[in-house]
Amino acid sequence: MTADKQPTGPLRGIKVLDASTILAGPLTAQILGDFGAEVIKIEHPQKPDGMRGHGLDKDGIPLWWKMVSRNKQTVTLNLSTPDGQAIFRDLAAEADVVVENFRPGTFERWGLSYAELSERNPGLIMLRVTGFGQHGPYAKRPAFGTLVESMSGFAHLTGQPDGPPTLPAFGLADSIAGVAGSSAVSMALFERERNGGTGQEVDLDLLSPIMTAVGPGVIYADQLGIDQQRTGNRSQNNAPRNLYRTADDHWLAISTSAQAIAERVMRLVGHPEVIDEEWFATGRTRAEHADLLDEYVGGWIAERTRDEVTSIFEEAGAAVAPVYRPSDLLKDPQVVATDMVTTVGDDELGPMRMQNVMWRMTRSPGAIRHTGRPAGADTDKVLTHLGRTPEDIDDLRARGVI
Repeated sequence: MTADKQPTGPLRGIKVLDASTILAGPLTAQILGDFGAEVIKIEHPQKPDGMRGHGLDKDGIPLWWKMVSRNKQTVTLNLSTPDGQAIFRDLAAEADVVVENFRPGTFERWGLSYAELSERNPGLIMLRVTGFGQHGPYAKRPAFGTLVESMSGFAHLTGQPDGPPTLPAFGLADSIAGVAGSSAVSMALFERERNGGTGQEVDLDLLSPIMTAVGPGVIYADQLGIDQQRTGNRSQNNAPRNLYRTADDHWLAISTSAQAIAERVMRLVGHPEVIDEEWFATGRTRAEHADLLDEYVGGWIAERTRDEVTSIFEEAGAAVAPVYRPSDLLKDPQVVATDMVTTVGDDELGPMRMQNVMWRMTRSPGAIRHTGRPAGADTDKVLTHLGRTPEDIDDLRARGVI
């Protein structure tokens, strides 16, 4: 195994126990690890995180796992056993953060409630990720991102006006919740420093972050009594805004959220006369004339190649971007220049490219120190640190605790 690089991010020195599974909680822990936290990933010895079985593999090795479990030590531990619970309590006594996403009441049943863990470690922060939160009539329901993508209004707004509601083809709700979880933990760590070192519980449900990301639908329903409807690739807030096909059969996205951009686009496509129309003055009223604007813009783009359109738009300071496949990102000059996709060495598969840390900090940058590891790769090392002898570890393994 290659030697781990030393953490450089702002969270170096922070210890995190990742006792969550699938995506939202693990992504939270991944982001914390990207920015310097020491993360210990806890998995059941016989039934490791189901995330290992998600997505494609290479030579039987899961690829998505390599990304979402990067910068984590992996420890197998059966939390339903008394010995497993005792080990977890010992780990939590030294931790700053616990991330868990079991159904409400499960950690309490195992003697791992926040009250019990914080008795030994008053500074502990526990992030609890569930579908609907720790309380309320839905608290005990099983929930996955798909369900809250449906409930949040996202599916209702996505798709063509005359087509069915549409779900995303990826873990959107979980991913948004994962980013939100890293923010919540960072806030809790900051607040702990201000209040003399006392931690707290953080209740994060999957529904709230994506419901916020979907936008103003709730306040529209409350104040105006209306529900937004599907508009396909158009927007109710501005026009022209759509995907347009080029002469060489590529697709380009154009948005005109800023009035100045909308005016530049219409001059470029040879229809400056519409700029003087009263309805052109706001994004909302432009959206009411989307058929006309799309006809002008789409017709102009259809006569030109992707590179021609992109060059002309960029020179004029108008907003345009191609519809990319993932393979296109690997060679995009901006992505390459800023290292948005970076190369990481992996003990099993060698060099691999993956998304880099999500933001760049000048003084305390994050980094990918290693990729996701096999289940239990660090169990012996972590338990030895807790004072367990080799004989103890062999006994725990024989009894299925680790």
